[in-house]
Amino acid sequence: MTGKPSAEELLWPRYTGPADLAAIESVALSARGLPDTTYQLLARAAARWPDRTAVSVLPDAAHWPAPATESFAGLLADVHRYANLLHGLGVRRGDAVALMAPNCAELIPATLAAQLAGIAAPLNGSLSARHLAGLLGRSGARVLIAAGPELAPDAWAAAGTLAADGLLDCLLALRPTGAVGPPPPLPPVAGARTAYLAEAAADEDASAFRGAPPGAGDLAALFHTGGTTGVPKLAAHTHANEVADAWMLAAGSVLDEESVVFAALPLFHVNALLVTVLAPLFRGRPVVWAGPLGYREPELYGLFWKIVERYRISATSAVPTVYGVLAQCPVDADISSLRSALVGASALPAAVREGFRARTGVALTEGYGLTEATCASARSFADAPRPGSVGQRLPYQHVRVARQGARGCWQDVPTGETGVLLISGPTVFPGYATGHDDRGQLLDGLGKLDGGWLDTGDLAHLDADGFIYLAGRAKDLIIRGGHNIDPAVIEDALLAHPQVCGAAAVGRPDPRSGEVPAAYVTLTPGATVSAAELREWVRQGVTESAAAPSVVTIVDALPVTDVGKPYKLALRADAARRELVEALTGIGGVLDITVVPGDGAPTATVTVAGPDDEAGVKAILGRYAIPWQVTVSPGAPR
Repeated sequence: MTGKPSAEELLWPRYTGPADLAAIESVALSARGLPDTTYQLLARAAARWPDRTAVSVLPDAAHWPAPATESFAGLLADVHRYANLLHGLGVRRGDAVALMAPNCAELIPATLAAQLAGIAAPLNGSLSARHLAGLLGRSGARVLIAAGPELAPDAWAAAGTLAADGLLDCLLALRPTGAVGPPPPLPPVAGARTAYLAEAAADEDASAFRGAPPGAGDLAALFHTGGTTGVPKLAAHTHANEVADAWMLAAGSVLDEESVVFAALPLFHVNALLVTVLAPLFRGRPVVWAGPLGYREPELYGLFWKIVERYRISATSAVPTVYGVLAQCPVDADISSLRSALVGASALPAAVREGFRARTGVALTEGYGLTEATCASARSFADAPRPGSVGQRLPYQHVRVARQGARGCWQDVPTGETGVLLISGPTVFPGYATGHDDRGQLLDGLGKLDGGWLDTGDLAHLDADGFIYLAGRAKDLIIRGGHNIDPAVIEDALLAHPQVCGAAAVGRPDPRSGEVPAAYVTLTPGATVSAAELREWVRQGVTESAAAPSVVTIVDALPVTDVGKPYKLALRADAARRELVEALTGIGGVLDITVVPGDGAPTATVTVAGPDDEAGVKAILGRYAIPWQVTVSPGAPR
């Protein structure tokens, strides 16, 4: 007989390999004593480790030895001050607070404060003005915490434009990490109050929040999706969603309380919040944050191993492209502290996996997740590799692979067969925020939720042990004359070439088949292989002749979103333009051909010299199953 498990034993079950999953789930998640909210999680850390360093934020790569630091108790005090300021501005439980800034020391407590006072709604400042306005409108946020003019002048200018358009009542500016001296006066913004966040909150109570604290079922955040399929949507997360997923990540880690985590992904992305803010709070782990550009700062890579040595970094999280660069950087420091390197967001090329391990001795740990399931839903194990798999589902999350029947009902497929990956469990979001009213956010699953199951939109199969093998996006399927072609088949064949380090296959418009496969590749340094040779290589490597790409194009880099996810819409647009340029070559009067990405098929615009040129061009464009239009040059004679 064993005694009743202690609170610590309940909170931290053994979780070192795939065989531990069943034992973990023999205890209900509700019995494990998780905090109800992200605020309770932070308060718990501040009570247990008040003087321990919580965050060290680098001003930029060049100043990596001189970070701004804050203890757990100090972080909680900042959150109280900022949240009380927001409460005084009228922010209540159902109100969103938008945040738009590159990473800096003030952004971390500001994000947590927004979740305490209301709902955090982080924004990617590089989105178009139209997308930003749409996201603000749907969230209902009237307060925006934004990078001030010292930190990011363009972001402050964009914030001012949004306020001048009547979308905001208050702009709170953030200063650069380590800023000294008084800040410059903020220029007035018509129709909105402006102030520096830290200055405005300086006299607020740091000991407690004066408003009503959130509950587990209350919304904590509205994260916009990656925008890889068109206009970003706002995925809502409850506090219970975020706490559960953060605990799953912390429970599955090989790190202890003394381990140091490195963070460089932008805080408008769920990975940064869940993996490098909330999960470390569970065990009181210090986090070292890169400067405002994060992994987009070229200088960071040349200093990365020195930063690992200086701060004794134990774990980091990044996308494959980051590890691909680091695999090329000579190790010029003691990196023996580095034990865990998490990778996700896109497929991990074998060359990157092998190159990073050869350079560092550390095996990359793959994971899988999506914003609609809070962040992470599967993880692999360095000591139990499954080549090609993104890992085993996390505890208390459940997965199945299914296809939709004639009546729209999901029907499970046999083990090993490919279908759409579905997820259920405590991390599945309650829906997208489509608007708001006096009662709060209006949520809608928009067809992604069915009886508690989330349609991920990802194609996958499961092996006999439940490990997940992705096979691309359902929307990425190339449909050649009614025949479905999985782009992963083409990409895998190309990645098998020793001189290929990246590959993406998309549909290229075709007048006979609707679309045919086209491939884009990046090459290893010093590669000599030609596009023609790669086309022959992949023709022999694919399992069916229909999947052989019509063309292989060598590019310097494959397009990705700001968080490193493949951006195939741009490649579809490029493939369409190349096809139309070939089809219209020699046709008189064609002045310009532009193709812009769309949610699905790209849209083409052909500009001709005069009205007499329209008919011939339209006759050719009419052969293609993509949206198009013909416009006459403004300078044409009437």
